[in-house]
Amino acid sequence: MNTARTFLFLASVASSWASANTAATFEAKQLTLESAQKAAQAALNDCRKKGAQVAVAVVDRVGTPQVMLRDRFAGAHTPDTAVNKAWTSASFKISTGELGKETEPGKSASGIRHLPRVITVGGGLMIQAAGTMLGAIGVSGAPSGAMDEACAQAGIKAVADDIEF
Repeated sequence: MNTARTFLFLASVASSWASANTAATFEAKQLTLESAQKAAQAALNDCRKKGAQVAVAVVDRVGTPQVMLRDRFAGAHTPDTAVNKAWTSASFKISTGELGKETEPGKSASGIRHLPRVITVGGGLMIQAAGTMLGAIGVSGAPSGAMDEACAQAGIKAVADDIEF
């Protein structure tokens, strides 16, 4: 019986120690709807100024869509592609253009390109402040991934002062 009591005591101490040293919850920052809308609209406007009709999506830190805008003449594929670019960037915590370079055929991570929803062309960027990822933005429909990415960057720039903490 003493062995059983000793075991229960030690288990209780270990459990208390683990509880004291491991938080049971955490706090996470993410974009407000208003910030997500502002970023999306700024990206759309930047592409319009450059003559491109696009779709823009902003997702939260886990890839759930918050905002999706589609210009009137943007292709039918652009809304899904914009959401998936933003999702890819949020999920892998890297820009989609960089992920494209890291997953080129012949590289060890090339299989990532075959996962559902993964987009490996420019246009998906993380939205970060103070080293914390708050979400991601994806743009689709410009003549190149580089232009999609430039428009996404304009969206981030539009909210940069609002999200710094």
